[in-house]
Amino acid sequence: MLATIGRFASMENGMDPILLVKAALMGIVEGLTEFLPVSSTGHLILAGSLLGFTGDKIKVFEIAIQSGAILAVMIVYRERLASTLAGLGSDARARRFALNVAIAFVPAVILGLLFGKAIKAHLFTPTVVATTFIVGAFIILWAERRQRPPRIDSVDEMRPIDALGVGLCQCFALVPGTSRSGATIIGGMLLGLSRKAATEFSFFLSIPTLLGAGAYSLWKERALLSAADLPLFLVGLLFSFLAAWLCVRWLLRYVSTHTFVPFAWYRIAFGLVVLATAWSGLVVWQD
Repeated sequence: MLATIGRFASMENGMDPILLVKAALMGIVEGLTEFLPVSSTGHLILAGSLLGFTGDKIKVFEIAIQSGAILAVMIVYRERLASTLAGLGSDARARRFALNVAIAFVPAVILGLLFGKAIKAHLFTPTVVATTFIVGAFIILWAERRQRPPRIDSVDEMRPIDALGVGLCQCFALVPGTSRSGATIIGGMLLGLSRKAATEFSFFLSIPTLLGAGAYSLWKERALLSAADLPLFLVGLLFSFLAAWLCVRWLLRYVSTHTFVPFAWYRIAFGLVVLATAWSGLVVWQD
């Protein structure tokens, strides 16, 4: 009885070692998948289901640890971000770049505020994630097959209308399993951006999108949280940052010589495994 009471108390103050290990694993999943076209949210839902790491507080945790991945992007692109901020008052290129990111950011904000609650209530399930994994994979395969010479080789060549198009594509990622990176990168390529330009703009767009989502979620659900949850969140943030830093650096090299076709086949295989195990009862996936 005393051991049970002690374990419950440690879970309440966020210092239970098992919970911290789960937080670390979730952080690694977030960091490795956030910038790949495979859906970090979908993987977090599935990983949380397997680990028994679910609930309203965990949904906040999953959004908050995205900030760790964003910090990795900000470090990789620190020179570009610093020059943009410094040049906002005098450099037309910096102002155009910042404007394009702002334009692309707005559509998902509007739709997220309007429909975010309903989406979380009805679509954050393993079956939906597995289905959108597969649907998204076929879109990637189709986009790669119809690939044409790009008309935009650099993010600095983008016009506001191009940024708006990518921003609208990002809205599809409100459905879990779609992949924010996949929607913006593949969408950008379909709109005429080169693979490298689409990938880099997706990275830059992730900064306000994910930081904003994390801050909004923490503020909105602040009643669920306490200072005792801090160790759990810090562990998730740390491992998310480390995994994302490695992933971003690798992905920048990868896109220079490879397509996204392998990720599409991975999505199909993973989605089919989740659906098969759910229908057979081999794995009891938790919503």
